[in-house]
Amino acid sequence: MRLLITGGAGFIGSNFIRYLIGPDNPWRPDWEIINLDKLTYAGNLENLADLAHQKNYQFIKGDICDGQLVKQILETGIDAIINFAAESHVDRSLYEPDVFLKTNVIGVQVLLHAAMHHNVHKFIQISTDEVYGSLKPDAPGFREDTPLAPNSPYSASKAAADLLVRSYFKTYNFPAVITRCSNNYGPYQFPEKLIPLFITNALENKPLPVYGDGLNVRDWIHVEDHCRAILYVLEKGVAGEIYNIGGQGEKTNLEITEMILDLLQKPRSLIRFVTDRPGHDRRYAIDFSKIKRELGWSPTYQLADGLRQTVDWYLKNEDWWRRIKSGVYRDFYQKHYQDRLK
Repeated sequence: MRLLITGGAGFIGSNFIRYLIGPDNPWRPDWEIINLDKLTYAGNLENLADLAHQKNYQFIKGDICDGQLVKQILETGIDAIINFAAESHVDRSLYEPDVFLKTNVIGVQVLLHAAMHHNVHKFIQISTDEVYGSLKPDAPGFREDTPLAPNSPYSASKAAADLLVRSYFKTYNFPAVITRCSNNYGPYQFPEKLIPLFITNALENKPLPVYGDGLNVRDWIHVEDHCRAILYVLEKGVAGEIYNIGGQGEKTNLEITEMILDLLQKPRSLIRFVTDRPGHDRRYAIDFSKIKRELGWSPTYQLADGLRQTVDWYLKNEDWWRRIKSGVYRDFYQKHYQDRLK
């Protein structure tokens, strides 16, 4: 298998590459991986430093919107593409929606067009449960046929990409698949997202900024469970299908915050409630019965165990996250969080 991973230096992409060919229990050690990543602020080659000299791993710095570069890569012969490349932080999409549209929509179209003309056998678009919008408290989880109702520029850009992928299957019979996953957590997650931000802030005895009343609900999945699901979809998924991927880990943001503080033995007084962000979806929940029934996948991590493992990783990799938080992220945090603390 010769596999093009786009956005492979980011959180989920780098974990997926490590899952396939990394030194710790690799699942497909003989596969050849090409990692195409623009290395924006959240792309970090340090995540894959121990793979840099492997013969079956190659990194190419570049943008998925660069059609000529994508064409040159595909001309070398690619069996499948998994597109992780995306601007992904909802908060940033409120301030820079144009960046999200360029990467998340135009970039996907460039990949699809090139892949179709170079006989790529499977294209997997990594999407999100946020395209479905918000659930009422007692409503059943999102199904693959739940209507799309995105409520942020980020989720709207991902929904647009999903529709493009669907159109290439319907119009050209191109072998594309869409996966929609719930909130990921685990090692190497950039510390702008809730769990790594709150872990690292707590370690520094800094406030943990909880939006609104903290009762927004998310379904949490360990990134390794997500990686395993993507491998199932790559090897067994049916072209034209959508597969929801969930972790059976529904918690309010406040519950997650308190779990982190308890694991670190930090006081609840570090919690600071801040003004809610515009369009903040109240609840997400995933019905993953389709991928369980058709492909045999289900999550293995219990949230409490996975969160404990994640906290341990950030404790053991302090240099990694301190380098990040002392740089570009610090400026964004100060601009968009500090002035909202009550």
